[in-house]
Amino acid sequence: MNHAIDRRSFLGTTTVMGAGAAMGAGISLLGPRAAGLFAAEAAKGAPNAEKIGWRLCCAAYSFNRLTFFEALDKIAALGLRYVEGFTWQKLSPEKPKVETNDTMSAADRRLTKKRLADAGIKMPVCYCRKLEEEKACRKTFEFAKEMGIESLVAEPPFEAYDMIEKLCDEYQVNLAVHNHPAPSKYWNPNTLAKLAKGRSKRIGACCDTGHWVRSGFKPVDALKLLEGRIISFHLKDVDSFGKKEAECVPWGTGKGDIEAILRHMYRQGFKGVFSIEYEPYKPENFAKIAQCVAFFDKTAAKLAAG
Repeated sequence: MNHAIDRRSFLGTTTVMGAGAAMGAGISLLGPRAAGLFAAEAAKGAPNAEKIGWRLCCAAYSFNRLTFFEALDKIAALGLRYVEGFTWQKLSPEKPKVETNDTMSAADRRLTKKRLADAGIKMPVCYCRKLEEEKACRKTFEFAKEMGIESLVAEPPFEAYDMIEKLCDEYQVNLAVHNHPAPSKYWNPNTLAKLAKGRSKRIGACCDTGHWVRSGFKPVDALKLLEGRIISFHLKDVDSFGKKEAECVPWGTGKGDIEAILRHMYRQGFKGVFSIEYEPYKPENFAKIAQCVAFFDKTAAKLAAG
């Protein structure tokens, strides 16, 4: 029996055990009936979404107090096949000094690619802190190309766009510009719309819908402004509108109007990545993320059915 099969068997076992433990942790907050539903749905992933060209990804940042390899186990237990990395996460308990970025050795890159393959997970998106100086950026783009990363998520300085555009086209890797809440420089979607005008189609948005709601923007209005420039999502639902401190809640239960977002993107003909980014990290996040997965896939099924 080869190692990959052993690994998948292991994940199958830990899926049941991990899901059960996480669901139990969420019962007091979400109720036993809801926890039972999440347990039944947790390992199914999002097959209906994939039928309409949507990839449901889980941001490793949702498990940011864990290592990347530990986050992969959680994501596999949700039945998901995609992860969004971030470049300052520790690699594993065995390698606590290694971070998932271009400083990784060739051996650690091979180990990471093997761990992803064994889990049946791809990393189409990765969040990076800095894209500023060309020499450093080139290393980041080379790392992305090697690891199969299609899009780098970042908030680059305005003056770096000419250089980044060149690298995007050279390496065939996208820049997905992320928005933090006001007063960050990208909080208003009009800012990116103006910066991207006339540039390569590889430059677009990573739409953080929760941060838009926190900033007082209705997500569908922002998506209309950015149509044709949307690369990926940090899809969030939050419990209040226009408040920076609004907390993440399971999709479909807050003020983010997630179903309206999905309906709008279906009308746009969007084919891309939606990342679940649930913040801040708490052990019960697993149960809540499972609820997001189930909501997303059921909504995709409704959209496909007309």
